[in-house]
Amino acid sequence: MLYNAYEMQRSWLDSASALASIGVEMLTNPSLPWGYSGFGPAMASAMEVFAHATVRREKPAFGILSVERGGETFPVEEATVVNKPFGDLKRFRHTGLDDDGPAVLIVAPMSGHYATLLRGTVERMLIDTKVYITDWADAKLVPVHEGSFDLDDYIDYLVEFLEQIAQENGGARPHMIAVCQPSVPAFAATALMNANKHPARPATLTMMGGPIDTRRSPTTVNDLAMERPIEWFRHSVIATVPLKYRGAGRQVYPGFLQLASFMSMNLGSHLQSHYAMFKHLTIGDDDSAQATKDFYDEYRSVCDMTAEFYLQTVEEVFQKHSIPNGTFEHRGQVVDLGAIEDTALLAIEGERDDISGIGQTRAALDLATGLADKKKQYLLAEGAGHYGIFNGSKWRDKIAPVVEEFMARHGRARLKAVA
Repeated sequence: MLYNAYEMQRSWLDSASALASIGVEMLTNPSLPWGYSGFGPAMASAMEVFAHATVRREKPAFGILSVERGGETFPVEEATVVNKPFGDLKRFRHTGLDDDGPAVLIVAPMSGHYATLLRGTVERMLIDTKVYITDWADAKLVPVHEGSFDLDDYIDYLVEFLEQIAQENGGARPHMIAVCQPSVPAFAATALMNANKHPARPATLTMMGGPIDTRRSPTTVNDLAMERPIEWFRHSVIATVPLKYRGAGRQVYPGFLQLASFMSMNLGSHLQSHYAMFKHLTIGDDDSAQATKDFYDEYRSVCDMTAEFYLQTVEEVFQKHSIPNGTFEHRGQVVDLGAIEDTALLAIEGERDDISGIGQTRAALDLATGLADKKKQYLLAEGAGHYGIFNGSKWRDKIAPVVEEFMARHGRARLKAVA
C-alpha cells in the first residue's frame, strides 16, 4: 500500500509540475503584458520553484567529458567494465595518464542516492588516477528472479571489482575509497582479503565519514536507528515494488522514504535554499538559481535498496555494533579486522558532519590491531559537513591532496598476477 500511495501522489505531482511549467512560460512570455508587471515575475518565479521541486527525476548521467591536467585538457572515456544485476563497475580514464598509473575504486553508498552523487569525487581523483566506481542499481528495476542482495553480496561484489581492476592494471593492487555507509563492507572486504593474502587486496583503504562505530559521538541518524527494534523497521518502512516496475514484487526500502528522512533532518535549510532560489529568479540572477537547481536535481534523484541489505545494515551496523564488537560475519565467518597487515588505512571525518559523528570512522584505525602505526593516518577536515568531505572546495583543495599523497606513499605494492 505504501508504494501504491506514493505512486498516486507522484502522478498528481507530475500533472501539477507540468501545469506550473506552462504557467511559467505564459507569465514570462514577452508578448504578454503581465510579464512586465511586478506581479508577473514574482508569480513566475514561485511557479518555477514549485515545478522544479515536484518534477519526477530519473537516474542522472555522470557527464564527465574532459579533465584538465598540467595545463592541458584531455577527453574522458567512461565505460562499464563489469555488469551485474545489482550494480556495475564503471571506469573513467583519460589519455593524459600513463598506462601504469594508479587505479582507485571509489565505493559509492547504497543509501538511496545514485553513484552520481560522487561526481565531484570522481572528477577530482580523475586528474591523476584511473578511477573506477560502483554504480549500484535501483532495486525496483532488478527482477525478482535475480535473487537477493545483502551485506554479504555487497562484500562479494567489492572483491570481484577489485579483482577486475587489478587484472586491468597488470596485477597492481588498486586503492579503494569508501564514502560514508560502504566504509563498513569495504573495511570487512579488506580484512577478508588480507586474511586470505588475496592478490587484489587494496594497497590503501580510505574511509570517509563512515559509521564504523556509531557509539562514538552519536548523531540523529544513529539515535533513530537505536530507538526502535528491527521488527519496527521491517513492518514500517519496507514496501513491495508495484507492477509497473521490472522489480515488481521485490521487497525494498524506497528511495523516497530515505529522501524524506534526509530532508526532514535539515528542513529549515532546505526551505531557505528554495526561498533563496525564488529571490534569485525574481531579480533575474539565473546563474545562482541554476546552481541551486543543479544541487537538488542530484539530491532528489533517489533509488530503492533491497530490504535485506537495508535491514541487515541497520541491525549489524547501528544496533548490534558488530564491527567494533568483533562479531561481524561474512557468510558465517567472523571477520578478523586484526588480519589487516599491509593495506594502509586513512580515516577522514568532517568537523561538522551531522550524519557520521567525530570518532566513528577513526575507530577503524584502533580496530586494525595487526597494522603498523606508520600505515595508519587520520584527517579531521575543519569546517566540513558530511557532503563537504567528498564534494566541493574543501574536498578539492584540502582533502583530495591528502588522499593522493597517502595513496602515493603506500601504493607501490604490485604482484605478478591476480588469481
